Amino acid sequence: MDKTLVVTNDFPPRPGGIQAFLHNMALRLDPGRLVVYASTWKRSREGVEATRAFDAEQPFTVVRDRTTMLLPTPGATRTAVGLLREHGCTSVWFGAAAPLGLMAPALRKAGARRLVATTHGHEAGWAQLPAARQLLGRIGEATDTITYLGEYTRSRIAGALGPAAAGRMVQLPPGVDEKVFHPGSGGAAVRARLGLTDRPVVVCVSRLVPRKGQDTLILAMPLILAAQPDAVLLIVGGGPYEADLRRLAKETGVEASVRFTGAVPWAELPAHFGAGDVFAMPCRTRRGGLDVEGLGIVYLEASATGLPVVAGDSGGAPDAVLDGETGWVVRGGSVEEAAERIVVLLGDAELRRRMGERGRSWVEERWRWDLLAERLKELL
Repeated sequence: MDKTLVVTNDFPPRPGGIQAFLHNMALRLDPGRLVVYASTWKRSREGVEATRAFDAEQPFTVVRDRTTMLLPTPGATRTAVGLLREHGCTSVWFGAAAPLGLMAPALRKAGARRLVATTHGHEAGWAQLPAARQLLGRIGEATDTITYLGEYTRSRIAGALGPAAAGRMVQLPPGVDEKVFHPGSGGAAVRARLGLTDRPVVVCVSRLVPRKGQDTLILAMPLILAAQPDAVLLIVGGGPYEADLRRLAKETGVEASVRFTGAVPWAELPAHFGAGDVFAMPCRTRRGGLDVEGLGIVYLEASATGLPVVAGDSGGAPDAVLDGETGWVVRGGSVEEAAERIVVLLGDAELRRRMGERGRSWVEERWRWDLLAERLKELL
């Protein structure tokens, strides 16, 4: 791997899936051959202190732009070029292709030999908008490789690229740390603390936003409770949709069977996955395809924990499930389909065991971070 400059707006301690993806990959690259140029999480005193503390713990160099939103402005591009030259970097990895990949021509001119741009879910939305499609096309022409999460995002993004750029696309999804997410992750202790030890638990771990489908699960609870009266829906995570979801649980009459944990520290997430018997997140596509699931790493984390999964059909979510083997894919927003699959799983311990074991082995075979980091090293 050449010495690499990572240019990204998305990096911890800012929370989120893209941030976790980039950090996990960065930790598996040679720290002496890596420099990260990222935005500042928050300008508040608390945010600045958290960012400094995080950066000090990293084995590689992290340089922060003062802005909280890193964009391909002339100033930011000059800084990136300066870092490339100062640190002797010859490859560049754009943590999110759009829009930072627009820096590529300047970095190429400054001496970068390899430029890799990674796409996530939002670029699939960009590909549907005329002006944004043009920008994606420019990024594709200026970089050596654009990576994609799965077949859904590839097909959407490829349509915005020229034939040569589309032909250079390579799959690079996020991975799962199978040593962190595993069947013995501490779920029993979480169940005991929440008073759920003897109850069937449907768990959903995600940000609370409409696309994720927690509302579908709440609406499905009357059907689930008719078959499994002691069942409980454990909603793990925080987000702007929480007040609406709490109100929906009350209006639906299932408030006593729905538990909200709020935001949970990352270190405690594996145990919260393990607290469930079934993992469900029936995500759906919104806003005419602009709000779409890029992949759904939570399904793979649940599989690594040994749980069967019920996923929605939004975007690339089906790529994270072997339908009928590690779980099932249902129509996003379909209350009846979600309830039906969950009821079957809650009522069949052997089926849960079989799907959970298949999911665990699939993660070990294909989705481990070390395997995917090797792919990135080759690209760089």
